[in-house]
This record gives sequence, structure tokens and C-alpha cells, in this order.
Amino acid sequence: MAADPELVVVDGPAEAASAAADRIAAVLADAAARRGRADWATTGGSSVVGIYRRLVAEPLRDAVPWPSVHVWWGDDRYVPRDHPLSNVKPLDDILLGIGLTEEGGAGGRGPGVPLAVEHLHPFRTTEAIGGSRGAAWCAAGLANELADAHLPAAGPWPAFDLLLLGVGADGHLLSVFPGSPALGAGELALAIPAPGHIEPHVERVTLNPAVVGAAGHVLVIATGASKAPILGQVFGETRDPARWPAQLARRAGATWILDVAAAADVPH
Repeated sequence: MAADPELVVVDGPAEAASAAADRIAAVLADAAARRGRADWATTGGSSVVGIYRRLVAEPLRDAVPWPSVHVWWGDDRYVPRDHPLSNVKPLDDILLGIGLTEEGGAGGRGPGVPLAVEHLHPFRTTEAIGGSRGAAWCAAGLANELADAHLPAAGPWPAFDLLLLGVGADGHLLSVFPGSPALGAGELALAIPAPGHIEPHVERVTLNPAVVGAAGHVLVIATGASKAPILGQVFGETRDPARWPAQLARRAGATWILDVAAAADVPH
């Protein structure tokens, strides 16, 4: 029987964000102490807003050796970096505290953590869109950047120190939807057509879901009653990652932080 992750259930979204931020700070500090740098693949969505707000404030702000942290993104929507749907924008706005102007330059919106801009490794969506290069070019660019970074590896896949994930209402993680061609693909990063069954209906770029199994620590956060039905299936008896890609994170070395509402249908 496959090993299950640690399951942490808290009262609500605020408590989930706080618990996740504490875990992130601890993993990043440990990785930086062990090997001189920490590689964190983050996500987007509403959950990261609360997490970033806790990381940018005391005491966690000073608990993380930010100059040693490199941030990657597991996936993104194929929109400009300053677009409301961008997975990078919350980090720019909150963790860096600079935002972006309409022209794409630094906007100067307040104090952030001392995270070096050159240590940020997003999918280069703005450049790809501006040059009409396409999502496949964008995905290949990040794959090349990861290869050049020489991260620790598990077989052919980079082993991030920390991979932060959310769960979609259909059971997707990253931008890997049920039945996705990304499952079993050989490329490190892929372009994903706009999903028709779930919003937002925009094209995506994503890392190969194999990185979920390679990561040193996987942290999944899900809150709200709307997530309860799918989490009940993800943690059910049937294991079928092609149907529920989020089950790839149902592994040893992963921590799932859920609030009471999201955990309502998870078997005990």
C-alpha cells in the first residue's frame, strides 16, 4: 500500500495560511543551511496571498535566509506577469512588495523580503506573448533554465526543496488536468491548451507532474467547503492519478494542510 502524507486540519483559511507559512519558512531555512541555497517552486491562486502576507511579516520575515532562496513556479496561466490571473503577480505584489507598472518595471509599493530579483524564475509569459512566440516556447525556456540551474535531481527530474501546490475542483494540480497529456510526458515543461471544463479558460504552461514525486517536500493547501467533494475522492480508496492528478501529492514526504470545511469528506 502506498504511503500517505501528513494531514493537518485547522479551523479556517487564516489558520491554514499561517500553518503553511510556518512550514515553508522551516523548509527553506533548513535547505539553505544544508546546501547554501533553497529552491522553492510556488503556485498561484488565493491561498498564496495569505501565505505571502505571513512570510513578509515578523517573525517569519527574519526566519528565512531570503538571499539564498530561489523561487520557481510550478505552472502559470499564459498571461502577462502583471495580469490578475498571473501566478507571479501575488509574489511581486506581496512578497517583493514592488508590484509591476503597466510598462513592466518596478513599481515601488512597499517593503518586501530581501529576495533577489535574479533569483526569481517565472515562466517568461510576458516576453513570449510580446514576441508572439507561443506557450510552447515559454515552457521550453523554463525547462532550459532549470537544466542550467543544476538542482539536485531524482532521476531526470529536478528535486525542488519545496513544492507548494493547490488542488483544483476537478482534482488537478499544477496545470495538469484529469486525463492530461502531461501525465507520462517526457518534457520537463509543457504548454497546456485552455481547459474548457474549468475556469479560467486560458492557455497554461506547467512543469511535468513528475516533479511532484521528485521534490524533497511537498506542501498542499486547500480550504473551503467547495473543495470537500474532490478531496473526499482524492483521499478515497481508489488511486487513479489520471483521473485525480492531485493524488500524485498523496505521498510520503508531503503535507496537506486543510481547513475543517475542506476536510469534511476526507475519510478518517
